[in-house]
Amino acid sequence: MYSPPPERRRIGDGAFAVVLTLPGFALLVAVVLYPLISALVTAFFEQSLVIPGREFVGFDNIRDVLAGDFWQILRQTMVFTVGSTALPFVVGFGLALALNTGIRGRRVFRGVLLVPWLVPGVVVSFLWMWIFNANYGVANGVLETIGVIDEPQAWLASPGTAMAAVIIAKTWASFPWMMVMLLAGLQTVPSDLHEAAEVDGAGTVRRFSSITVPHLKGIIGLVLLLEFIWNFQHFDIIYVLTGGGPAGTTQTFATSVYETAFRGFDLGHAGALGLLWMVILLVLVVIYVRFSERGEQS
Repeated sequence: MYSPPPERRRIGDGAFAVVLTLPGFALLVAVVLYPLISALVTAFFEQSLVIPGREFVGFDNIRDVLAGDFWQILRQTMVFTVGSTALPFVVGFGLALALNTGIRGRRVFRGVLLVPWLVPGVVVSFLWMWIFNANYGVANGVLETIGVIDEPQAWLASPGTAMAAVIIAKTWASFPWMMVMLLAGLQTVPSDLHEAAEVDGAGTVRRFSSITVPHLKGIIGLVLLLEFIWNFQHFDIIYVLTGGGPAGTTQTFATSVYETAFRGFDLGHAGALGLLWMVILLVLVVIYVRFSERGEQS
């Protein structure tokens, strides 16, 4: 006697969504969440990278970090972050305004100006290490030729110029993406508003301050916040160019955590410094999320 085949059980939409997200969630746990939680827990232990075992010390590591050079590192991190956010913004905004005009070859210029953004950070670092070299660097050659300096300068080895040199190198690598974002925003500004303001007698500066800037206020805020957050945790260019030196004048949270953990072999204090660093980053991320939500609502 014939019996119909058993009806196949269909998976629901919710279960199917869970199945699809499981691989990504497992990867997130293995690569991000577990190392992060492990590092934060290490902040409460005295633990060395070369000596097995660890001892719970509570908040002693955090107190030691705060009593040490934490505030100097925070100040230097802020100097680097603000400088490497404001300078590429000014350069990127100026180039975006130029490319938004009817100049010939703007598409070619736009492609060429994107090249620094595509170069890996380590390559950028070695390029600028050569430019700032005290013996054969291009910077010294050009500045001596035009009479700005009388003798070669050790830009990366001098406490007075090392931070400025690092900020310049980071600016060269960062301005293209700011330029692209701001250029995209400029192309959304209605041309009718500029034409009407020009008919009313408004000059270029007045139209820029009264029409362009207010229209781009949202994207300017997002670009600055994102760049600020990225620069606050930047590592490669600083470490390759100066290693946090000379005399610790370019030391930031990223380089300090690395030095404490992998050169000082002190995982406990590195974890405590990383914990404090993460708290500050969380504040910046909350500000970014709030700003994004406000922009979407408006």
